[in-house]
Amino acid sequence: MKATQTFISTLKEAPADSEIISHQLMTRAGMIRKLGAGIYNYMPIGLRIIRKVENIIREEMNKAGAIELLMPVVQPGELWEETGRLSKMGPELLRIKDRHQREFVLQPTSEEVITDIARGEIRSYKQLPINFYQIQTKFRDERRPRFGVMRGREFTMKDGYSFDKDVEGMKASYAKMFDAYHRIFTRLGLNYRAVAADNGAIGGSGSQEFHVIADTGEDAIAYCPSSDYAANLEAAEALSVLAVRSAPTQVMQKVATPEMTKCEEVATLLNQPLTDTVKTLVLAVDQFDEKTQQLLPGKIQIFAVLIRGDHELNEVKASKVPGMADFRMATEAEILEAFNATPGSLGPVGLKAGVTVVADRTVAMMSNFICGANETGYHFSGVNFGRDLPEPIVADVRNVIVGDVSPDGNGTLEICRGIEVGHVFMLGTRYSESMKANFLDEQGKAKPFVMGCYGIGVTRLLGAAIEQCHDDRGIIWPESIAPFQVVICPVSYDRSEIVKTTTDQIYADLMAAGIEVILDDRGERPGAMFADWELIGVPYRVVVGEKSLKEGLVEFQARSETQAKKILPEDVLKELSA
Repeated sequence: MKATQTFISTLKEAPADSEIISHQLMTRAGMIRKLGAGIYNYMPIGLRIIRKVENIIREEMNKAGAIELLMPVVQPGELWEETGRLSKMGPELLRIKDRHQREFVLQPTSEEVITDIARGEIRSYKQLPINFYQIQTKFRDERRPRFGVMRGREFTMKDGYSFDKDVEGMKASYAKMFDAYHRIFTRLGLNYRAVAADNGAIGGSGSQEFHVIADTGEDAIAYCPSSDYAANLEAAEALSVLAVRSAPTQVMQKVATPEMTKCEEVATLLNQPLTDTVKTLVLAVDQFDEKTQQLLPGKIQIFAVLIRGDHELNEVKASKVPGMADFRMATEAEILEAFNATPGSLGPVGLKAGVTVVADRTVAMMSNFICGANETGYHFSGVNFGRDLPEPIVADVRNVIVGDVSPDGNGTLEICRGIEVGHVFMLGTRYSESMKANFLDEQGKAKPFVMGCYGIGVTRLLGAAIEQCHDDRGIIWPESIAPFQVVICPVSYDRSEIVKTTTDQIYADLMAAGIEVILDDRGERPGAMFADWELIGVPYRVVVGEKSLKEGLVEFQARSETQAKKILPEDVLKELSA
């Protein structure tokens, strides 16, 4: 392809609203143009990359036995009512009405529609297992779209869904997709990790995320360098730092801590390590009438959650503690009512009836600890479970930190940043039961399909790849998804016969060999021409100029290198093949 036959539209400066490097570089390289908040036009160069990503995904999905179909972007609202997600999804689910006032949604995902297809088309266990996928536009009405394609409202996603007759079959389908995802991200040329994850709004019994490793990633990933263990921070299991609880050696004493509301301040005052302190977080769960499911005004369940002073609450884990699924942070008035003290002086000793105490695993093993005395401006020291207060409910409710023991017992944890680009779920019967999607088993009995769900953010992958692969000159695309493999940059192409003849011959040879080559025939000055292609990120560049041709040579340079080397024109194909 010649540059004059496509559309190159680079910018010297990034738009003011571009916050991260991928947004800046994609805009400057002319790959995207903003149409509205979180909505982008994908320009020709950007679309070439998207198609390459899609082709790799499609090839591996087909190889794994998945079958491609296409489901509508606009979906009937009544399907979403069947699963309860029409209301549960909240404002991110964009709702529209047609001329007959029937409600529709713009799909953010397609569990309901694919389950509707299955219940209408699959009758017998003999048709199972089966796995469908699509590569389709999605829409999520993000409250604050930002970071370009990383958190847009409209995006392209590959979503796949498997149907099996039993749990063992679902696990086999899941494993097959998990392996296919590894092949996809390996072929994309990215440094990535598969990590244990929380299921979130989709539900199900287990899931894993695929993260591209990048310092700018939104997600924290806990991993063990000496084993395969890796998990999103939301899901990473935090073992107790203490193996056993020591016997009490101190008498509980109340000490004045005026105007000190933080564990760090109290520990400094008492000349004790921060690890001897316990902070009390107060969570509230609103109560509902079981029959009407209406909120009971003023009726709340209060939970006192105990975390060691140097640790942080993991809200996802806390929501899994029985009775705390829909918790919120208690108001100051609710705290004062339950504890007779203000935040900063709260603790688990001498609580009113009805307050449930939940201690993190590490806190449950502590002895002689420091906590609030439930009297503003005072704390207790030398506190011990069993002697000074009842044994708590014990649960894993904290974030892991660097140096924690890995849950698999094979080392200690490190934490890095990642960008989620893929997610695989074991859905089970969450959707098939609510939508009455059944098949007939070997005994002729109706049973719900056991499902899996598998997603890849296609357009998000572009941003993730750039966040991982760039320098101060622009993008450095992995070769598998670069818009072109090589660019030929002739100097004085329209004024020098030897430059034009040599350039055209190299171009013809590469085209004949099936190399994706672009010839920059725009007549740009060398500096501007080189800057454009470094910004766009083409992996290899061939410069043809009169000066080098006097020696019978051209310049060849990889995008990731700082120096070019001179080679014979006929050796360009050999260099690319190597």
